[in-house]
Amino acid sequence: MYKKRNEEAEDIIYGVRAVIEAVKAKRPINKIYIQRGMNKELFKELKEELANKKYNLQFVPIHKLNRLTRKNHQGVVAQVSPVEYHALTPIITKLFEVGEIPLILILDRLTDVRNFGAMARTAECNGVHAIVIPHKDSVTVTSDAIKTSAGALNTIPVCQKADLSQVVHQLKELGLQIVASTEKTKSHCFDVDFTLPTAIIMGSEEDGVSTKLLTECDVKAKIPMSGKIASLNVSVAAGIMLYESSRQRLMD
Repeated sequence: MYKKRNEEAEDIIYGVRAVIEAVKAKRPINKIYIQRGMNKELFKELKEELANKKYNLQFVPIHKLNRLTRKNHQGVVAQVSPVEYHALTPIITKLFEVGEIPLILILDRLTDVRNFGAMARTAECNGVHAIVIPHKDSVTVTSDAIKTSAGALNTIPVCQKADLSQVVHQLKELGLQIVASTEKTKSHCFDVDFTLPTAIIMGSEEDGVSTKLLTECDVKAKIPMSGKIASLNVSVAAGIMLYESSRQRLMD
Protein backbone atom coordinates (compact mmCIF):
# COMPACT_ATOMS: atom_id res chain seq x y z
CA MET A 1 0.00 0.00 0.00
CA TYR A 2 1.17 3.51 -0.90
CA LYS A 3 0.48 6.42 1.40
CA LYS A 4 1.38 10.07 1.91
CA ARG A 5 1.14 10.86 5.60
CA ASN A 6 0.91 14.65 5.43
CA GLU A 7 2.45 17.61 3.62
CA GLU A 8 5.55 17.66 5.78
CA ALA A 9 6.20 13.92 5.86
CA GLU A 10 7.82 11.96 3.11
CA ASP A 11 5.91 9.33 1.17
CA ILE A 12 5.87 5.82 2.59
CA ILE A 13 5.06 2.40 1.22
CA TYR A 14 4.08 -0.38 3.59
CA GLY A 15 3.46 -4.09 3.29
CA VAL A 16 5.78 -6.77 1.93
CA ARG A 17 4.25 -7.02 -1.54
CA ALA A 18 4.02 -3.25 -2.00
CA VAL A 19 7.67 -2.75 -1.02
CA ILE A 20 8.81 -5.61 -3.27
CA GLU A 21 6.95 -4.07 -6.21
CA ALA A 22 8.50 -0.66 -5.45
CA VAL A 23 11.96 -2.25 -5.50
CA LYS A 24 11.21 -4.00 -8.79
CA ALA A 25 9.97 -0.72 -10.25
CA LYS A 26 13.20 0.98 -9.11
CA ARG A 27 11.40 3.63 -7.10
CA PRO A 28 13.83 6.04 -5.36
CA ILE A 29 13.76 4.54 -1.86
CA ASN A 30 15.57 6.39 0.92
CA LYS A 31 15.30 3.74 3.60
CA ILE A 32 13.58 0.43 4.34
CA TYR A 33 12.54 -0.32 7.92
CA ILE A 34 12.18 -4.02 8.73
CA GLN A 35 10.69 -5.33 11.96
CA ARG A 36 13.05 -7.27 14.18
CA GLY A 37 11.90 -10.88 14.37
CA MET A 38 9.72 -10.45 11.29
CA ASN A 39 7.75 -13.49 10.06
CA LYS A 40 10.34 -15.76 8.44
CA GLU A 41 8.31 -16.60 5.35
CA LEU A 42 7.53 -12.95 4.64
CA PHE A 43 11.11 -11.91 5.30
CA LYS A 44 12.45 -14.65 3.01
CA GLU A 45 10.56 -13.26 0.03
CA LEU A 46 11.65 -9.70 0.79
CA LYS A 47 15.26 -10.75 1.40
CA GLU A 48 15.41 -12.50 -1.98
CA GLU A 49 14.24 -9.35 -3.75
CA LEU A 50 16.70 -7.12 -1.88
CA ALA A 51 19.69 -9.41 -2.51
CA ASN A 52 22.63 -7.61 -4.16
CA LYS A 53 20.75 -4.31 -4.12
CA LYS A 54 22.15 -1.30 -2.29
CA TYR A 55 19.39 -0.11 0.01
CA ASN A 56 19.66 1.46 3.44
CA LEU A 57 18.07 -1.23 5.64
CA GLN A 58 17.25 -0.71 9.32
CA PHE A 59 15.94 -3.45 11.60
CA VAL A 60 13.70 -1.81 14.19
CA PRO A 61 11.16 -2.71 16.90
CA ILE A 62 7.53 -2.86 15.83
CA HIS A 63 6.58 0.37 17.63
CA LYS A 64 8.86 2.28 15.24
CA LEU A 65 6.84 0.95 12.30
CA ASN A 66 3.57 1.66 14.09
CA ARG A 67 4.59 5.30 14.39
CA LEU A 68 5.09 5.46 10.63
CA THR A 69 1.70 3.92 9.83
CA ARG A 70 -1.23 2.42 11.72
CA LYS A 71 -2.11 0.20 8.78
CA ASN A 72 -1.14 -3.47 8.41
CA HIS A 73 2.51 -2.98 7.45
CA GLN A 74 3.43 -6.69 7.81
CA GLY A 75 6.71 -5.67 9.40
CA VAL A 76 8.12 -3.54 6.59
CA VAL A 77 7.88 0.15 5.70
CA ALA A 78 9.83 1.94 2.97
CA GLN A 79 10.43 5.69 2.88
CA VAL A 80 10.34 6.91 -0.70
CA SER A 81 12.13 9.98 -1.97
CA PRO A 82 9.83 12.70 -3.35
CA VAL A 83 12.37 13.32 -6.13
CA GLU A 84 14.31 11.09 -8.50
CA TYR A 85 18.02 10.68 -7.86
CA HIS A 86 20.37 11.35 -10.77
CA ALA A 87 23.41 9.69 -12.31
CA LEU A 88 26.48 11.90 -11.86
CA THR A 89 28.63 11.19 -14.92
CA PRO A 90 26.05 12.34 -17.51
CA ILE A 91 25.69 15.64 -15.65
CA ILE A 92 29.44 16.30 -15.76
CA THR A 93 29.74 15.20 -19.38
CA LYS A 94 26.88 17.47 -20.46
CA LEU A 95 28.39 20.46 -18.65
CA PHE A 96 31.69 20.08 -20.48
CA GLU A 97 29.84 19.64 -23.78
CA VAL A 98 28.03 22.98 -23.39
CA GLY A 99 31.15 24.78 -22.16
CA GLU A 100 30.22 25.14 -18.49
CA ILE A 101 32.69 24.65 -15.65
CA PRO A 102 31.34 22.01 -13.25
CA LEU A 103 30.79 22.83 -9.59
CA ILE A 104 29.71 19.86 -7.48
CA LEU A 105 28.92 19.73 -3.75
CA ILE A 106 29.68 16.45 -1.94
CA LEU A 107 28.15 15.98 1.52
CA ASP A 108 30.06 13.45 3.60
CA ARG A 109 27.72 11.85 6.19
CA LEU A 110 25.63 14.95 6.85
CA THR A 111 22.80 14.02 9.24
CA ASP A 112 20.77 17.16 10.01
CA VAL A 113 17.93 17.74 7.55
CA ARG A 114 17.92 21.47 8.32
CA ASN A 115 21.58 21.77 7.44
CA PHE A 116 20.92 19.79 4.27
CA GLY A 117 18.08 22.05 3.23
CA ALA A 118 20.04 25.21 3.99
CA MET A 119 23.07 23.96 2.05
CA ALA A 120 20.94 22.94 -0.92
CA ARG A 121 19.37 26.41 -0.99
CA THR A 122 22.79 28.08 -0.88
CA ALA A 123 24.12 25.65 -3.49
CA GLU A 124 21.30 26.45 -5.89
CA CYS A 125 21.85 30.19 -5.41
CA ASN A 126 25.54 29.74 -6.24
CA GLY A 127 25.13 27.69 -9.39
CA VAL A 128 26.11 24.27 -8.03
CA HIS A 129 25.33 21.72 -10.72
CA ALA A 130 24.70 18.70 -8.48
CA ILE A 131 24.81 17.54 -4.86
CA VAL A 132 26.20 14.11 -3.99
CA ILE A 133 25.20 12.21 -0.83
CA PRO A 134 26.04 8.67 0.34
CA HIS A 135 23.48 5.89 0.63
CA LYS A 136 24.12 5.25 4.32
CA ASP A 137 24.72 7.36 7.43
CA SER A 138 23.41 10.43 5.66
CA VAL A 139 20.45 12.69 5.17
CA THR A 140 18.21 11.93 2.21
CA VAL A 141 15.81 14.00 0.14
CA THR A 142 12.55 14.17 2.08
CA SER A 143 9.61 16.54 2.04
CA ASP A 144 11.05 18.25 5.13
CA ALA A 145 14.39 18.73 3.39
CA ILE A 146 12.68 20.19 0.32
CA LYS A 147 10.71 22.59 2.50
CA THR A 148 13.83 23.69 4.39
CA SER A 149 15.63 24.23 1.08
CA ALA A 150 12.86 26.60 -0.09
CA GLY A 151 12.29 24.23 -2.99
CA ALA A 152 15.92 24.14 -4.13
CA LEU A 153 15.96 20.33 -3.91
CA ASN A 154 13.26 20.27 -6.58
CA THR A 155 15.65 22.14 -8.87
CA ILE A 156 19.20 20.97 -8.22
CA PRO A 157 20.05 17.35 -9.14
CA VAL A 158 20.90 15.09 -6.20
CA CYS A 159 23.03 11.99 -6.75
CA GLN A 160 23.00 9.21 -4.16
CA LYS A 161 26.09 7.01 -4.22
CA ALA A 162 27.20 3.96 -2.24
CA ASP A 163 30.87 4.96 -1.99
CA LEU A 164 32.03 8.58 -1.91
CA SER A 165 35.62 7.44 -2.39
CA GLN A 166 34.65 6.02 -5.78
CA VAL A 167 32.88 9.29 -6.57
CA VAL A 168 36.08 11.22 -5.84
CA HIS A 169 38.12 9.00 -8.17
CA GLN A 170 35.42 9.23 -10.83
CA LEU A 171 35.37 13.02 -10.68
CA LYS A 172 39.16 13.18 -10.85
CA GLU A 173 39.11 11.07 -14.00
CA LEU A 174 36.56 13.48 -15.46
CA GLY A 175 38.93 16.39 -14.81
CA LEU A 176 37.62 17.93 -11.57
CA GLN A 177 39.75 19.04 -8.66
CA ILE A 178 38.54 17.82 -5.27
CA VAL A 179 38.56 20.43 -2.49
CA ALA A 180 37.90 19.33 1.09
CA SER A 181 36.72 21.90 3.62
CA THR A 182 38.65 21.13 6.79
CA GLU A 183 40.42 22.86 9.64
CA LYS A 184 43.22 20.27 9.37
CA THR A 185 45.34 22.39 7.04
CA LYS A 186 47.16 25.71 6.86
CA SER A 187 45.75 26.62 3.44
CA HIS A 188 42.83 29.05 3.27
CA CYS A 189 39.78 28.67 1.04
CA PHE A 190 40.59 32.08 -0.47
CA ASP A 191 43.79 30.59 -1.92
CA VAL A 192 41.95 27.87 -3.87
CA ASP A 193 41.41 28.37 -7.61
CA PHE A 194 37.67 27.76 -7.86
CA THR A 195 37.61 28.80 -11.52
CA LEU A 196 38.70 25.23 -12.29
CA PRO A 197 36.19 22.38 -12.53
CA THR A 198 35.66 21.65 -8.84
CA ALA A 199 33.95 19.37 -6.36
CA ILE A 200 33.75 20.68 -2.79
CA ILE A 201 33.48 18.18 0.06
CA MET A 202 31.73 19.26 3.26
CA GLY A 203 31.99 16.89 6.22
CA SER A 204 29.61 15.66 8.88
CA GLU A 205 28.45 17.82 11.76
CA GLU A 206 30.24 15.56 14.23
CA ASP A 207 33.71 14.95 12.83
CA GLY A 208 34.04 16.72 9.48
CA VAL A 209 35.38 15.15 6.30
CA SER A 210 36.44 11.53 6.79
CA THR A 211 40.13 10.70 6.97
CA LYS A 212 39.87 8.56 3.84
CA LEU A 213 38.41 11.35 1.75
CA LEU A 214 40.95 13.82 3.12
CA THR A 215 43.76 11.61 1.85
CA GLU A 216 42.12 11.36 -1.58
CA CYS A 217 41.31 15.04 -2.19
CA ASP A 218 43.54 17.36 -4.22
CA VAL A 219 43.25 20.40 -1.97
CA LYS A 220 42.48 20.91 1.71
CA ALA A 221 41.17 24.35 2.61
CA LYS A 222 40.06 25.97 5.83
CA ILE A 223 38.02 29.07 6.53
CA PRO A 224 40.13 31.61 8.45
CA MET A 225 38.63 32.64 11.79
CA SER A 226 39.80 35.03 14.49
CA GLY A 227 37.34 34.31 17.30
CA LYS A 228 37.62 31.92 20.24
CA ILE A 229 35.19 29.36 18.81
CA ALA A 230 37.16 27.26 16.36
CA SER A 231 34.36 25.92 14.19
CA LEU A 232 31.34 26.98 12.15
CA ASN A 233 28.01 25.33 11.52
CA VAL A 234 28.52 23.17 8.42
CA SER A 235 25.83 24.96 6.41
CA VAL A 236 27.46 28.31 7.18
CA ALA A 237 30.87 26.92 6.22
CA ALA A 238 29.43 25.59 2.96
CA GLY A 239 28.00 29.01 2.22
CA ILE A 240 31.40 30.65 2.63
CA MET A 241 33.09 28.10 0.38
CA LEU A 242 30.41 28.39 -2.29
CA TYR A 243 30.29 32.17 -2.28
CA GLU A 244 34.07 32.30 -2.64
CA SER A 245 33.67 30.04 -5.65
CA SER A 246 30.99 32.33 -7.09
CA ARG A 247 33.10 35.43 -6.45
CA GLN A 248 36.05 34.00 -8.34
CA ARG A 249 33.96 32.74 -11.24
CA LEU A 250 32.10 36.02 -11.62
CA MET A 251 35.39 37.94 -11.70
CA ASP A 252 37.11 35.52 -14.07
